[in-house]
Amino acid sequence: MKEFYAPGHRTCAGCGPAVAVRHILDAFGKNTIITNSTGCIEVTGSPYPQTSWRLPYLHANFENAPSIACGVVEALRQQGKEDVKVLSLGGDGGTVDIGFGALSGAFERRHNFTYICYDNESYANTGVQCSGSTPFAAWSSTSPVGKVKQGKDRWKKNTAFIMAMHGADYVATASIADPDDLKKKIKKGLEYDGSKYIHVLTPCPIGWKFDSQKTIEYARLAVNSGMWALFEIDQGEFRITEKPKDLGNIGEYIKGQGRFKHVTASQLKEMQSHVKKSWKELEKLEKSGLNLKTML
Repeated sequence: MKEFYAPGHRTCAGCGPAVAVRHILDAFGKNTIITNSTGCIEVTGSPYPQTSWRLPYLHANFENAPSIACGVVEALRQQGKEDVKVLSLGGDGGTVDIGFGALSGAFERRHNFTYICYDNESYANTGVQCSGSTPFAAWSSTSPVGKVKQGKDRWKKNTAFIMAMHGADYVATASIADPDDLKKKIKKGLEYDGSKYIHVLTPCPIGWKFDSQKTIEYARLAVNSGMWALFEIDQGEFRITEKPKDLGNIGEYIKGQGRFKHVTASQLKEMQSHVKKSWKELEKLEKSGLNLKTML
């Protein structure tokens, strides 16, 4: 595996996004241009005058990495260099919240690039604030635990389905616990000349408050418990790519994560119920054979 993300970057020990980026760049290969929104990976991988990126790289603001990717795509098209792949990266804050308008516009216009969200479920770069991707009941610096509230009181945004409803050619979710699945989905998406979206779970030891050596363990537990669903939406056709091994066993997943140490029995029960209900809906959708593009 040739390293396109050089060692020596300044990510935290056990950084999930850093693991994801290594595998993502391996799947894309050298003929790639990257746009990257402000976030953990940007501030740790490209502090001037140093860089860990061994591919052409553009740092974007929080809100406009997809817009810059569109400009790169169109410039390459004018130059007759449409064989060059364009990758746009952002964390959950820069994707599901601050940068969502630019992302939505880019996919509505059907630009030929891949957008990948590395999801550590908070604004980990700026103090672990709550994002639209922070899960229910989780502590963050802006969803604190106290007498009035016990962590976040809303469910996380299902951004992958939102992007699918834009008519994206390929949408998938992945986890750093299964890099082969992640790379397979990236390469499958690259077969299409249109907009592709992949959402990757990347646990954060700092924001989630667990020992840094357990990053992959929690990424795997999220999938096994059903807290993180692995699926793909290929030209509108939905398919689950891995079934949970222990659906609803949320207690094992949240155990050891400091952001969930306050969770009450009633909250745990609500989380388990929500996960099981969500999986029933996913299975129903898969069996229905409904093509999401026909709903546009």
